Amino acid sequence: MPGDRNYEVKGPIEERFDEILTPDALGFVADLHRRFNATRKELLARRVERQARFDAGEQPDFLPETKHIRDDDSWRVAPITTADLQDRRVEITGPTDRRMVINALNCGARVFMADFEDANAPTWHNMVDGHVNLMDAIRRTIRFEREDGRVYELNEKVATLLVRPRGWHLDERHLVVDGEPVSGSLFDFGLYFFHNAKELIERGSGPYFYLPKMESHLEARLWNDVFTYSEERLGIEHGTIKATVLIETILGAFEIDEILYELRDHSAGCNAGRWDYIFSAIKKFHTRKDATLPDRGQVTMTVPFMRAYTELLVKTCHRRGAFAMGGMAAFIPSRRDADVNAVAMARVREDKQREATDGFDGTWVAHPDLVDIATEIFDSVLGDKPNQMSKQRPDVTTTAADLLALDKTGGSISEAGVRQNISVGLQYIESWLRGVGAAAIFNLMEDAATAEISRSQLWQWMHNGARLDDGREITADLVRQLTDEELAKLPADEPGRRFIEAREIFEQVATADHFEDFLTIPALAYID
Repeated sequence: MPGDRNYEVKGPIEERFDEILTPDALGFVADLHRRFNATRKELLARRVERQARFDAGEQPDFLPETKHIRDDDSWRVAPITTADLQDRRVEITGPTDRRMVINALNCGARVFMADFEDANAPTWHNMVDGHVNLMDAIRRTIRFEREDGRVYELNEKVATLLVRPRGWHLDERHLVVDGEPVSGSLFDFGLYFFHNAKELIERGSGPYFYLPKMESHLEARLWNDVFTYSEERLGIEHGTIKATVLIETILGAFEIDEILYELRDHSAGCNAGRWDYIFSAIKKFHTRKDATLPDRGQVTMTVPFMRAYTELLVKTCHRRGAFAMGGMAAFIPSRRDADVNAVAMARVREDKQREATDGFDGTWVAHPDLVDIATEIFDSVLGDKPNQMSKQRPDVTTTAADLLALDKTGGSISEAGVRQNISVGLQYIESWLRGVGAAAIFNLMEDAATAEISRSQLWQWMHNGARLDDGREITADLVRQLTDEELAKLPADEPGRRFIEAREIFEQVATADHFEDFLTIPALAYID
């Protein structure tokens, strides 16, 4: 790479990587890094400072300094003018490997969110190869041939493409600018935008994004600044970029108005990122006994603190003219067990019916077999309308106490729940280490968010003296004993498996004295 640009690519240049890692594209990413990375680091430092205050007993609240934004009824986000983003009633998500991209675009969902974040293991190969695949998909040249000769190509009609870059907290170690790694967010966004924005516009679409893990409106402001600068730099009309924010942190729920306001020229709404939201609630209050949650399966969307958050999201988004997108149905239908399918499908149907009735404009599914059932439910509510923004929800009044009512969840902690967390944690981390960021485990599509719930619950239970429903205290010794037993059930001896390393990482993030913010950060040392 040209030395005068003062950046260094530390990953290997595999086949077709040179089409993505061009000097101009890398120069664009380096420019974003130099302009915005200092602010990113300041905002991450603010997260640490705020967490220290929570650990000392402070409670989150709606911000007094932005009350004027919440109280002002006059502002709205800019309208969506492109046709392909008007109807989002069912969206499917998944990683950016070649076959997945084709299948997801073909599956009948209105939108495919190509995920560089939680459903992706951030190996160098996965990150750059994903950009190759998306570039080909946009130009409709993508093709995949299996060893058995089966060929995958795009249908004439495909889903609208949205892309989720990594969160602000993650670095891309393989691109170093001025001696420091670039932001994973800026790397993912920058390469995709640079190579595809004009092509997408020419095809009647646009550069559309999902933004993860934000904890404040200041983090949304940074994204808006990145968008505005990028549009100017490439000569694209201001407001062309459209971004949907995942409200998947409990702190973000207190600032939905403010986040939409900061992104108002670039906003495509908000999404109820349920699994990360549960993880965030545990993480932010991991030292509080009154915030200790029961078995993961008992923390449903109908428990008080989850219900308060989703109703607030719909009300706020529709008040501001923005889409409100529902959460993930993670069930993977079984090809062998009809009884499992019957029970799970009934739960999926109930979940999607509630979202549609509450006013959500669309929802997420993890598997193509769920597209039809979710579409049927939203069709029954939407009819010919592309959305239901007219449903304003004046009946909803949400207080800070409602959002913080973790102590009203109820439920209990069982040995089966502990075992499930251990097994899911081990299996997911092992899959992630092999480069697979979305793993089918116990008929659910597990990604980094659900693995985070598993390990953070164990940490919280152990460090807060929680007890099983049979009276036993959940200790590190008990967790290690059950880990031995659960590990013995897994195919640890198969060639290529990485369960020994998975256990090392799992114990570090689940049983250590210090609570790790994200399991993927220490795990990065184990992948290329």
